[in-house]
Amino acid sequence: MKKNALSSIFGPKVRKRTISYVLVLALFVIVQILRSSGSLTRQITSLLVPVCAYTVAAIGLNMNVGISGELNLGQAGFMSVGGFSAVVCSSVLSGSVTSGPVRLLISIAVGALIAGVIGWLISIPVLKLEGDYLAIVTLAFGQIIMALINNMYIGYDSTGLHFSFVNNTLKLGEGGVMIVSGPMGTAGIQTLSSFAAGVILIVIALIIVYNLIYSKSGRAIQACRDNRIAAATIGINVAKTKTLAFVVSAGLAGAAGALYMLNYSSVAATKFDFNTSILILVYVVLGGLGNMTGTIISTIVLVMLPEMLRFLSSYRMLIYALVLIAIMLISNNEKLKTWAEEFREKHFSKKGVKTNE
Repeated sequence: MKKNALSSIFGPKVRKRTISYVLVLALFVIVQILRSSGSLTRQITSLLVPVCAYTVAAIGLNMNVGISGELNLGQAGFMSVGGFSAVVCSSVLSGSVTSGPVRLLISIAVGALIAGVIGWLISIPVLKLEGDYLAIVTLAFGQIIMALINNMYIGYDSTGLHFSFVNNTLKLGEGGVMIVSGPMGTAGIQTLSSFAAGVILIVIALIIVYNLIYSKSGRAIQACRDNRIAAATIGINVAKTKTLAFVVSAGLAGAAGALYMLNYSSVAATKFDFNTSILILVYVVLGGLGNMTGTIISTIVLVMLPEMLRFLSSYRMLIYALVLIAIMLISNNEKLKTWAEEFREKHFSKKGVKTNE
């Protein structure tokens, strides 16, 4: 029995991931063609790397909210941890690693690793909570991280890294560089990020998330989401599986923060405040919980739209709040859900595959 080649590519188990990969690569090719022809404005070009960063952070949050079922409002906090760690790493390596792409790769890896470790430490007490309590604690974590970085001073000279807290008491030697200056954030950092690096990071994030979702651990995570008691009854370690999803989400947020911050010479910690966490959650909810392709599309649209419609910028958060409320109402409308299911079955149901004897 021979299977149709297309059915193996777009089969039920791989259709979603194939569509996601094709979408990302198609958008990359289209953008490169438009850039080479000079069709993109400077405003749109400046948003390419931030779009990639927010997309990676949203994919990570969807792993946490959509797949694991835990409401995390601290994604911006993990972005700031990864971002500032990457900036420090890049500054320290600037003298020994002259290749920009190599230094960017190392810095992103360091940012993702440190954010993942912080996520693991946070998950120990946090994942014992559920629902609103979990959301409140993760929200508090994001605010605490922002406050800590706002009071942090880090410099680097020939003798190594120097650190002070609350007050700037650093006395750097000759040729020393101030990396983080408290409320002023970073300054004079060499920009390393690129659109190509952002697309590669999105693809890596999709590979990590999809391979986890369709693995034994991923099925265990979804089982815990659907019914913790039933999952524990059949021998699944609920705490371990929830922690895995939380750490992956935090690590991807850290990588996204690294990509974002290394795209600018100066970024303050206030950039990663509560509003940023809510915006990322909006990208996830609007794109669909557990739907990575929808998350990519919604992130691109919602990051680009405010810049293209600046006259509505004062009402952006109000519009996002209304969109969230509308999505919640629509998603709980049984008639609409039934219609959507009937439409999907009618137009996208798997057709019988002819076989050759």
